[in-house]
Amino acid sequence: MTDRRTIRRLVGVYHANGTFWGELAYVIRSRFGGTHCSLCDITHGRVRVKEEWKSARAELPIPFDTVHLDERVPELIALTEGRTPCVVAVTDDLPVILLGPDELAECDGSPSRLMQAVRAAADARNLAY
Repeated sequence: MTDRRTIRRLVGVYHANGTFWGELAYVIRSRFGGTHCSLCDITHGRVRVKEEWKSARAELPIPFDTVHLDERVPELIALTEGRTPCVVAVTDDLPVILLGPDELAECDGSPSRLMQAVRAAADARNLAY
């Protein structure tokens, strides 16, 4: 049996820019059948962050940060470009995409389902936190 690598933190990458204009553009596109972000559905309600998301994130033993497309560091850009929304596990050696757009869509807006999917994906990749 091989040693499990340790996840130091999780990073969720939204499929939207974080500026005022980026957020506004996302809202307009998503309302009229354009761009959609399943991670946004999981973490946010219509106006603000979901309480269920805050609770689920607080129960984790590691940080779970979220960033917008325009907030990614170069290492995340290289890993996630064209693959957002997604959840990345940051380990001591290499970051790993745990969940991509399809897996996030399967969570159907549920923070608890996201946490279950993260645990299953981490186990499948021999990662632990």
